Amino acid sequence: MAQIKKHFLRARRAHRTRARLHGTAERPRLSVFRSAKHFTAQLIDDNTGKTMASINDKEMKTGTPIEKAAALGKLIAENAKKASIETIIFDRGSYAYHGRVKAFADGAREGGLKF
Repeated sequence: MAQIKKHFLRARRAHRTRARLHGTAERPRLSVFRSAKHFTAQLIDDNTGKTMASINDKEMKTGTPIEKAAALGKLIAENAKKASIETIIFDRGSYAYHGRVKAFADGAREGGLKF
């Protein structure tokens, strides 16, 4: 019962966050997902519903989860630059801006993305 409520509240927070954010081709939405083991991010154009770039940490073997998230932030910034994207909308979903999510955002900013 507690697990169902936890998922319900997480979905409600994500919906509340996503209702205010909308990505376009010029300024896509950078959506993050974190699980207990892995971290995934993707650049999404909400007008067409297409993913422009995505990245995950499944190939990374060394480093702490926060170090991996920061490295992923830099990699997604490089992929965005290849697609000529400089500004984005950061969608943290239902996750607090803390820990891996913050490290990822800082890495993306270091890589050159503006948000």
